[in-house]
Amino acid sequence: MDLAADLSAPTHLPLSTIGMRLFVAAILGAAIGIEREWRQHPAGLRTHMLTALAAAVFTVLAGEILQSQSFPDDLVRSDPIRVIEAVTSGVAFLAAGAIIQNRNGVKGLTTGAGMWLAGALGVAAGLGQFRIGLLAALLGLAILLILRVAEAAVEEK
Repeated sequence: MDLAADLSAPTHLPLSTIGMRLFVAAILGAAIGIEREWRQHPAGLRTHMLTALAAAVFTVLAGEILQSQSFPDDLVRSDPIRVIEAVTSGVAFLAAGAIIQNRNGVKGLTTGAGMWLAGALGVAAGLGQFRIGLLAALLGLAILLILRVAEAAVEEK
């Protein structure tokens, strides 16, 4: 008797594929998190990596539920948009915590947006859409790095 087999349900996707999707999600989240960490913002590398990883786990689990024989067909409704809605809501809650309002204005909006992007990167990786995730991460980094220089130049004038 194999205890691991008894305790774990079989997966539709091979574990190596699931592992790769989760790993890519963490790396894509790190791409955004490193920039936030470098700028010494409260939500940095670990926060962005965990946000992307969690989004990927929810996405993979939703796909596995749809393929599972554990649930009768009449109990499972196939609507992949619900996963994206749930991830978006959860990440928005976390991102709202990163936003601080005081007399001097609002801080943390970019960090909150970065966490939201990390969630989207996690969903992309969880779906196996690595090219979309990579493209979005590169565009996100360009926005964070290149436009920061442009903003600084405008503020000087």
